[in-house]
Amino acid sequence: MAAPAPKQEELQPHAVRDQLPSVSYCLTSPPPWPEAVLLGFQHYLVMLGTTVIIPTALVPQMGGGNEEKARVVQTLLFVAGINTLIQSFLGTRLPAVMGGSYTFVAPTISIILAGRYSGIADPHEKFVRIMRGTQGALIVASTLQIIIGFSGLWRIVVRLLSPLSAAPLVALVGFGLYELGFPSVAKCVEIGLPQILLLVALSQVVGCIRNSYCV
Repeated sequence: MAAPAPKQEELQPHAVRDQLPSVSYCLTSPPPWPEAVLLGFQHYLVMLGTTVIIPTALVPQMGGGNEEKARVVQTLLFVAGINTLIQSFLGTRLPAVMGGSYTFVAPTISIILAGRYSGIADPHEKFVRIMRGTQGALIVASTLQIIIGFSGLWRIVVRLLSPLSAAPLVALVGFGLYELGFPSVAKCVEIGLPQILLLVALSQVVGCIRNSYCV
């Protein structure tokens, strides 16, 4: 009888950092639980900032007060949690917390400044009318996005886009909010200025230290 063929050793994939030096983890290699909890909490803080800033900037223009602002914040938090659960189990399954987007600020302001709402004297009634109009516009816009996404048209459009075309859009959205953010920083410089310096330090210095340590 012939001798059995020797078993071939199973090939083990290289570590993520060996394949892509600039990537620490991929979708199939999640970070340890302590680091994952810290990263998730960091993402939650970022999402919480947008959740508070957007209603603070828009609700007073809609005629609402502190009560309406609190309701909008609560609604954003609730919907963000539902969206996070859906995308975690049915969507891209990325470790990201869904939150508010500054992309909708400019369209919402255009709805607020519409002439159909200028004649409403009651602030609460004006807030309700504008909120209904905004919700209807979001429903129509999201339906269009769903159609474009599932039809595959967006896949063709993405091929024509580059970071150079996306960067000006993000920059313009951010610059448009400076008039709302920096006056608030000027009102409390002892808190706002250290936060800006800390943000710059964490975004520029800590990343370099981590990369040099991991390498």
